Amino acid sequence: MKPQDGTIPAEKIKQAGDVIKRGGLVAFPTETVYGLGGDGLNPASSKKIYAAKGRPSDNPLIIHVTGREALPYIVKEIPESAEELIAHFWPGPLTIILKKNDRVPYETTGGLDTVAVRCPSDPVARAFIDAAGGYVAAPSANTSGRPSPTEAKWVYEDMKGRIEMLLDGGSSEIGLESTIVDLTEEPPVILRPGYYTAEDLSEVLGRVDTDRTILSADSGVAPKAPGMKYRHYAPKGDLTIVSGETEAVVSYINEETKRLGAQGKRIGVIATAETIARYEADIKKNVGDRNDPASVARTLYRVLREFDDEEADIIFSEAFSSAGLGQAVMNRLLKAAGHKVTKV
Repeated sequence: MKPQDGTIPAEKIKQAGDVIKRGGLVAFPTETVYGLGGDGLNPASSKKIYAAKGRPSDNPLIIHVTGREALPYIVKEIPESAEELIAHFWPGPLTIILKKNDRVPYETTGGLDTVAVRCPSDPVARAFIDAAGGYVAAPSANTSGRPSPTEAKWVYEDMKGRIEMLLDGGSSEIGLESTIVDLTEEPPVILRPGYYTAEDLSEVLGRVDTDRTILSADSGVAPKAPGMKYRHYAPKGDLTIVSGETEAVVSYINEETKRLGAQGKRIGVIATAETIARYEADIKKNVGDRNDPASVARTLYRVLREFDDEEADIIFSEAFSSAGLGQAVMNRLLKAAGHKVTKV
């Protein structure tokens, strides 16, 4: 496995598809984050994915397809709610959960009778999925618990020696994983927030509920979708989210920076363009514009990875609004921090 220069010839994509058909693993770009792909209908391939990531085997994988026409082969039925969401949001960063049929192995679904399915919009991803036979199971292409990779270099860092190929498609456009909605419940339930918000889905379906654990500590039940149960997205440094009025947040983080810096700790801060200059930490990362949550979503995982590269011991992050796309940002930050929040 070697990183590439960002251009991917058709022959390289065919080669990657052949690797999947032989039961191997390929990392590939999508519009959200890089995926770690295997044959979603091959139990042995799914086992390889879990092993490569060091991922708990009850954490379901998402099967990636290139269109609605792929669904009848793997699901028992396509409810009207699925048809409506597909018409509005596919291809794109939306994963739907449906009842699986016998062609989908339990190794792919984490032992569940449901299957998560997504149709990405990234052209490299789509060409690769078709070349691979049309049903590519893929979690994010990082070792379990690390920040999801939005560039090939971080895939290479985590997956070198664990997989056969890496397709380098440049930087991910969105930067956070897809929204996941469970359509086997009534009303439908969002299990993981993403680019498409509860408001977006409600405009199409009417009432849509949100799982209560999205912005709280994990429950003890088996996860029905990726990212629900286990700590994810975590940098190596100890991350704390600081919530409160801006002046109090800046003051608290600067005081802690001085106190911990005196103990020899290397301190990092995640802040927005509006406040970044006010911090005194060793490493300061501008994660985007507070009034533009899409800019924060696109940058968050890169920033978390950079703190590892720059060896931050302790990291403080400003909190963000949980409205709209901000809910997805806060969900990922809370997971990364192990739900450690200081209110000031």
